[in-house]
Parts: sequence; structure tokens; C-alpha cells
Amino acid sequence: MKLSRILSNQNGISRRQANFLLAAGRVRVDGEICREGNLDISRFREVCIDQEVIQHAEPAYYLMLNKPAGYLSATEDPVHPTVMELIEPALRDHLHIGGRLDRASTGLLILSSDGLWTRRLTEPTVKIPKVYRVTTAYPISPDTAGRFAEGIWFDYEKLRTSPARLEQMGPAEARLVIYEGRYHQVKRMFHAVGNRVTSLHRESMGSLVLDPALAIGGYRQLTADEISSVG
Repeated sequence: MKLSRILSNQNGISRRQANFLLAAGRVRVDGEICREGNLDISRFREVCIDQEVIQHAEPAYYLMLNKPAGYLSATEDPVHPTVMELIEPALRDHLHIGGRLDRASTGLLILSSDGLWTRRLTEPTVKIPKVYRVTTAYPISPDTAGRFAEGIWFDYEKLRTSPARLEQMGPAEARLVIYEGRYHQVKRMFHAVGNRVTSLHRESMGSLVLDPALAIGGYRQLTADEISSVG
């Protein structure tokens, strides 16, 4: 929300009075004088007029989870355990999932209370690279890398995937870099070339790399540098 609107939403403060307060240097955002009424202010920032707090800063959470197999990327489910059950109960209501993994898949999962931030991480048009380690049921054919680089046609969506990069690590193991996050995308790509994924592990999303010290099922707060690297 624009800072001027936050100010004018207060009882007794008109838009004109809000502009006067800004010009007079009586408005502080996170302790710093701010005169820019058009500045977008998230709910995670504190706004004061003189010494009075008119918007308290909500806590912002940015978590990295090492997802185990068998957990749904969902907030709740009547049948299967969800990744939220791995998180401290006091945090669960604040979090949503940025970039889901299916129940059998493992690896890097991001959870946050900041929807604008996770949107920058997961929006398909942004083309953030996502790196997966893949094991397949059958040997990976020599033409797979070329076909992935050209893009795979998904008939249901009537679109072709962005060029992907495949690095073969063994007869039936590879590292795959994709730039979207469509429904079951990696499994559908391998199905399109006559193979089947038997295990899928996400190693990174953009600059966010799964911490090798993080135990399976464990999580930690992202560092300030990791947070600022997104967007």
C-alpha cells in the first residue's frame, strides 16, 4: 500500500494533511524519515507519525526446508502428512509455500510469509533457473539433451517448455536445469521422450541453494543475503 494511503487511512487525517506530514519530515518508516508518499510499504515495515506507531511491522519469515519424500507441499491434508508438520507450530499459520514439490520428490522447498517475495521466485515469466537431480527408470537416450534444449511440447497447455539444460551424470541419472515450474514438469518432459522419473531432488532455485548441512526434514531461516538475492 502507498505510504500516503496508509497515513490518510488514519482517523482524522486527510490526504492533504498526510502530504503535509510527509513534507514536514514527521513520518518515519522503520525509524527513518520518509517523504515519499508514493512509496509502496509492505505490512512488514513499521510506520510512525512523530512517536506514534500507526502500522506495526509484522514479522517476516523466509525459510529453507530440506523436504523428505512422503510429504505433501500443502498446508493441510486429511490423508497424507504435509511439510507444515515439519515446521514449528507457532510459525505455520504465517507461511505459504513458494514452488511446490510433489509428494515423492525431495530437496529444496521455500516457505515464507511474504507473498510478493515468493512471487518473484516462482513467477514463470521471470525464468529463474531451477536445478534438479533426476534418476530415471531406463537409460537416458543420447537425444534427450537435444530435445530438452529445443523445448518439449505440452499438448494440454498448448505450449512448448523453455529450453532446458541436461547434464548426464550416469546411464540413468542427470542434472536438469529448467526455467519454469509447471505442473509435474520434469516428469512430463521425461515421459515425452519415453522415460520415467523414479526420483527427483531439487538442488536450487535461482541463487537459493539447498544447504548441505540441513538434515532431511530440517529447516532454517534464510540469510539476509539470500533474501535480497531474490528479485
